[in-house]
Parts: sequence; C-alpha cells; structure tokens
Amino acid sequence: MRHKRVLPLAALMLCTPALAGTAPAAAAPQTAPAAPSAPLRILLTNDDGYNAPGIRKAFARLTAAGYDVTIVAPLTNQSGTGTKMASAPAIAVQHPEPKVWAVDGTPGDSVAFGLAEVFEGRAPDLVVSGTNFGPNLASLATHSGTVGGAVAALEYGVPAIALSTGGLAVPDPVATVNAMDPTVDFAVKLIDRLRTRARSGPLLPKGVGLNVNHPVIGADGKGVARGVATTFQDPQAPLRPDFTDSGDGTWKVNVRLSVQPAAKGGDVEAVSADRIAVSPMNADWNTGPADFAVTSALLSGLRP
Repeated sequence: MRHKRVLPLAALMLCTPALAGTAPAAAAPQTAPAAPSAPLRILLTNDDGYNAPGIRKAFARLTAAGYDVTIVAPLTNQSGTGTKMASAPAIAVQHPEPKVWAVDGTPGDSVAFGLAEVFEGRAPDLVVSGTNFGPNLASLATHSGTVGGAVAALEYGVPAIALSTGGLAVPDPVATVNAMDPTVDFAVKLIDRLRTRARSGPLLPKGVGLNVNHPVIGADGKGVARGVATTFQDPQAPLRPDFTDSGDGTWKVNVRLSVQPAAKGGDVEAVSADRIAVSPMNADWNTGPADFAVTSALLSGLRP
C-alpha cells in the first residue's frame, strides 16, 4: 500500500530514483538464448513507470551499446510495491511505440507479461530493472519495486540486474537525474564483462541476480564513483515511521531518515564511500546453512 501524500520521503527513497568511471522457481520451458554473435536481448523494466527518466536513459544507452532492448514496464509509478503481483482476472496493456510496452500493473506484472507474451517462446538473455530514482540499499531493497522486477525475472529462470541511483539522503532531483548517466554507463560495462566471462553460457549463475546501487557524485551528480564493491544487503532499516492519532479513526504517518552505522562490507558502507555497490541476490528467502542448523536445533523434538 502506498501513501503518496503522507509518505513523501518514503515514496522518494523507495524508488522515485562498475569498473567505476573508467534457487529460483521452476519456469515454463523456454528456447535457448541467442548465440553470442547476435545482439544481447534485454527486457527493460522499472517501478517508476515506462516513461520515467531512468528507464529512458537506460533504454537509450543500452541500445547505443548494441543491445536489442525492449521496454516492458508499469504504466504508472509503482514505487515501493516490492514483489507484488496483481493476480487480477484481466490487465490493461498499452503499446505506445515500437519496442515499448506499458502494463497497468506492478514491475512483477510487467516482467510476467513480457516473458509470457512479448518474448513468448524465446526468453531474453537478461532482464534489467531501472535505473531507479533513489537508492535501494539496506531494507529499502526488500520493499523496492525495482528489485521486485528483477526478482520476478529470477523466479522464471532469467538472469536479472536491478539498477538504482542515489544514497541514503533526501535526493536532489537534478543531481540524481544527472547521476543516472554514469549509472547506465556502468551498467553497460557490467553487462559487457558478464557477457565476456560467460562466453556462450548464461550471464550469471543459475538463480543469481545483482542489485546495483550507484552513488550520486558531486553537487551536480556528474562525478565519477571511486570504485566498485561486491557487497551484501545491510540489515538496517533506515526509514522509521511515526504514527499520530487523528481522532477520527485515521492515523497521520510521518517518516524520518535514521541511518545506523553501516555494516562492514555492506551496500550502505560502499555507497557512503562513493563506491558502486553490487550485491548478489536470489529469488528465495532461504537462510544459510548455519542459521538453518540453529533453527533446526530450536525445533528439535517439537510435536503437533
């Protein structure tokens, strides 16, 4: 549920927006991806809407790099929808221009439609989601529609990258939009690296996606990041809600930014140091083996 009027900061932070500078769910059968000599086929989505600056910059830059790019993205802003899918009996879809499809639903709905219809019978080589206006760091990534679009792709067995532009501060609109240019430039370098290393195989290990967060460098956002870090999602929750009883059965909601000390090796630490954070992710919520063993011990002997 989105609170556009009472959560302006939350809406902004959750998604209105390297080589720097320089186990998924079973999927319907798909044919093999295109041969290495053919243009890389990319389904491009986002959560800010199909006509937002970030996705249009990504479309132009990825196309200029020689990729075969098709936008399949929400018709309207779907910031903060996470992995939600409508599951409605019908969905409205527009095709306003060549290579562009606008789905009246969430990023997950858009990816599902794109894979089932636009790329029917031949899955894209990659799904790219973004670039988002604002960061998807720490717990923001958990609720992000940008990340949700990438997760939907992983569930169908398609490699995916989520792109976001910004750090944990109230974003400056002009600087953030400017910083989208180095963000998508980095995305091209990243995809080229993955393709070179993959040779004729998949771009990423099975079930693995990347959550990429590019900082805003300089007052105008046009600066160059200081490097690239492979990171994990910082466990902190930087947005803290406060509720005030209005006395009429409703509660006013305010949100404040409360950034905690960054976890060493996490995405917040990297972006705060003006580095690009690249966090591997998967589409399931399984714990690691150590936590599984601890939980198993806690439950040992429990009976219905």
